Order: sequence, then C-alpha cells, then structure tokens
Amino acid sequence: MFRKAVFPGKYIQGVGAVGELPALLSVLGKKGLIVASPSVYDKVLPLCGFDWSLDALLVERFRGECCEEELARLSAIVTQKGVDVVVGMGGGKTIDTAKIVADRAGIPVIIIPTIASSDAPCSGCAVVYSKEGIFEAVYYQKMNPAVVLVDTAIIAAAPVRFLVSGMGDALSTWFEARSCERTHSVNECGGYGTMAGFGIARLCYETLLTYGAAAKIAGESHIVTPALERIVEANILLSGIGFESAGLAAAHSIHNGLTALAETHSFWHGEKVAFGVLAGLQLTDASPDESATVFSFCEEIGLPTTLADIGLGKVDRQKLMLVAEKACDQAQSIHHEAGTITAEKVLDAMIAADSIGQARRGKSFHQP
Repeated sequence: MFRKAVFPGKYIQGVGAVGELPALLSVLGKKGLIVASPSVYDKVLPLCGFDWSLDALLVERFRGECCEEELARLSAIVTQKGVDVVVGMGGGKTIDTAKIVADRAGIPVIIIPTIASSDAPCSGCAVVYSKEGIFEAVYYQKMNPAVVLVDTAIIAAAPVRFLVSGMGDALSTWFEARSCERTHSVNECGGYGTMAGFGIARLCYETLLTYGAAAKIAGESHIVTPALERIVEANILLSGIGFESAGLAAAHSIHNGLTALAETHSFWHGEKVAFGVLAGLQLTDASPDESATVFSFCEEIGLPTTLADIGLGKVDRQKLMLVAEKACDQAQSIHHEAGTITAEKVLDAMIAADSIGQARRGKSFHQP
C-alpha cells in the first residue's frame, strides 16, 4: 500500500476567472459541451460573453439529479455530437454529472462551480443518486478534473446559504482526515494519506474558524473580500484535496444515512454533513472543548446543530435507526473510525449531538 494524493490539473480563482474558459477549451479539445444547471443556463451564461453561435461549443441544461438516467442522456449527446471536452457549470450535482460523463467518454473535464457549496469541484469522485435523490454509490473517475475555474464574482452573487453549506462540508475535512490518520485507513485515492493531504485538511479547518464569519458577512452583501476569497478556496480547493488525499470517516457516512429520510431532502449536502460532524464528535469521544468550538462555529455562521435544523425534529428512534443503519453499511467510511462502530452507537451519537445543540439554545431535550 502506497501513500497517494491527487489534485486537479489547474486551479484558477478570482474575479472574472470565467473569461479564461474559451482559451482553456481551445487547449483541451475541439468541441466542448457545457452542462449547465438551470439557474446557470438562465442567469449566468448570458452574462459570460461567449459566442454561442460557434459550432465548437454546445450547451445542455442539467435536469436536476446525478442519476443513471441523466448520465445516459448526456453521454449519448457526447457520442452523437463528437464532443471531446466537457464543462460542468453549476452546483455539486451538475459538477458530478459532468465529471462522470467525461470519465465514461475518456475525455477531459473543466469544472466551473458557480456556488461554493461543496468540495466536489476538485475531486476525482462523484456521488450517484437515485431519481428520487437517495444516495446510491460513489463513482471514482480515472483522473481529477483537468481544470477547476472559480470566478469569485459569480460565487459572491449567489445566496449566502450556498457558501455556508460549503463551510459545513469543509468542516468535516480535518476531523475525518484525523480519524483516517489515527487508524491508518485508506483515503479516497486507494492509498494512505500524505503529509500534504493531512496538512491541507488542517489548514482547511483553521481557515474556516478564522475567516468563516467574515466571509458570511461578505456573502450576505454579495461582495468579494479577502475573507470570502479565503473561504471559497477552503470550501473548494482545500477541502477537495483534503478529503480525497486524507480520507473520509463518520461525518459523510452519517450524511449518507440522513438521505434515507425524505424529511432531509430539502436540506443541502453541507448542512447535513455539518450535523454529521457534530454527531461524529460525540461518536469518537472528542474533548468537550473541541466539541464546544465546533458547535460555536456552526451557531455563528448558521449551520445545523440539532435534528430539527435538518427536518428531523419530530422523528422517533425507529426512523433515526434507519439513518444509523444506512450510515453503518459495510461500504461506508464510518468504519475508518477507531473501534467497532455499530448502528446503536451512531444513533446515540446523533441524539447526543441534538441534545447538546438544544441545550446550548437553552432548551430541554425531549426525545420523541
């Protein structure tokens, strides 16, 4: 078993960075397909100034779910139109879809995230869901994206909830990396973590604590500041490299479990991951000081700290056990944690995190 780390071919971030796309397309291929989320198709692309009359550039509207049906539809377009480079432009599911379509066709992919809501853009893996939005599997690509192009003016124009959700996803990076380092578990590259991976994961956490609150204020005003630039980099680049090159553990498994309940489907990936972090801290016996620091951070920027915050305020133990059981599936990364992890332990950890979250708000916990 070797130490392994992976990175995107290029990472470009800044105001106006999307203007680099035509030149990048000409370097990587002769015919490009932009897979654009509906909001990007309607609001962002018309402002980019690209010449859509060119036969060398096609645009296709993403239909909302990274599922096999959508993957097959877009793959057929790639084949029929002779596309040799794919561009994914939008949020996490649009990006994941573009990555898989390009990988199956054996062609490069350029990723242009228009929100900083997850660490998907830089990674060489993607999550496949059912048509109903239930987690099915992680799909690993042969290579990471050729280019990740991040225009912070576009990021800043989006609702701030996206940025906050991205901080929830990034929040898990260090804690899951630390667990993998402690248990000598494999990372998402199929090897042991590297010093670079662990160091970047730690830097991601430190950046969130230092600049997260200021970046949220900038995001609320839709302005680009140094703090916002730092948090965009943490959400996308640091978290992306950190989770993949250092590894996953409890937080993402608990997120995957939460997708089993329809009540959580209106909440975003990073929001559910953030609650997974809080539950994971209880599962792994984190110190009270560390737990309090993470709860304070989540409270300050508006991430979930209770089950009610992710739509599960009225669920009973039986329904929560479905979450815990899915989180503990043998294929899940929760088994990178130390000791034997059971559904019962995960259930108790979720209830413990919820109890602490409610107590910190001055409420008494009443278990349904």
